[in-house]
Amino acid sequence: MSFDFFGIIDSQRACRRFSADPVDEGDIDRMLESASHAPSAENSQPWVFVVVQNDDIRREIASLATQVWLNGRAYVEGTLAPNILRDVDEFVNGCFGNAPTLVVVCADLRRVSESLAASSIYPASQNLLLAANALGYGSIFTHFSVNCGEELQSILGLPSEISPYGIIAIGRPDGRLGIPRREPIGPKTHRDRFGTPWAPGEARPLE
Repeated sequence: MSFDFFGIIDSQRACRRFSADPVDEGDIDRMLESASHAPSAENSQPWVFVVVQNDDIRREIASLATQVWLNGRAYVEGTLAPNILRDVDEFVNGCFGNAPTLVVVCADLRRVSESLAASSIYPASQNLLLAANALGYGSIFTHFSVNCGEELQSILGLPSEISPYGIIAIGRPDGRLGIPRREPIGPKTHRDRFGTPWAPGEARPLE
């Protein structure tokens, strides 16, 4: 099976509404294998994945997410666009958009220091998101519930050295996902020093 590498990257976006169709376990294995090929600090490969499909456990995790969102919603009302705020409300109150599978991405702090863990866990999470897109699934990475780390560890039976860093909801999209909206990279890119515009093919001497 061949894939359009850049097409997969360019079309990957957050999905907040999922159908009830289950996620094939063979596809989950492929996503996790892709995640495991991410770079990691000192090749420590500290990631630990908890795949949650049990309805009761998903509801417990969603309840934590609702608690976090309600506590922090007022702080982002002025920064999020109304449509995104509405989507997040529906996503959280709808048990992670009714995603049939949640993957809790954790770091084994016996294998990596806490200061370096994120630099390993987030690339692995991105690989998983891209693999989900390549396989035709929608997905979204969230920090919901991670802010209630001890409660989440209790729900999942995680030992103290296994720290949750994010939750990825996965499922077939409930409806067509639109084209990701991205700002142009030109104003965000500089040549050699900040303030010198990046213009391919137009190298300029330092002033």
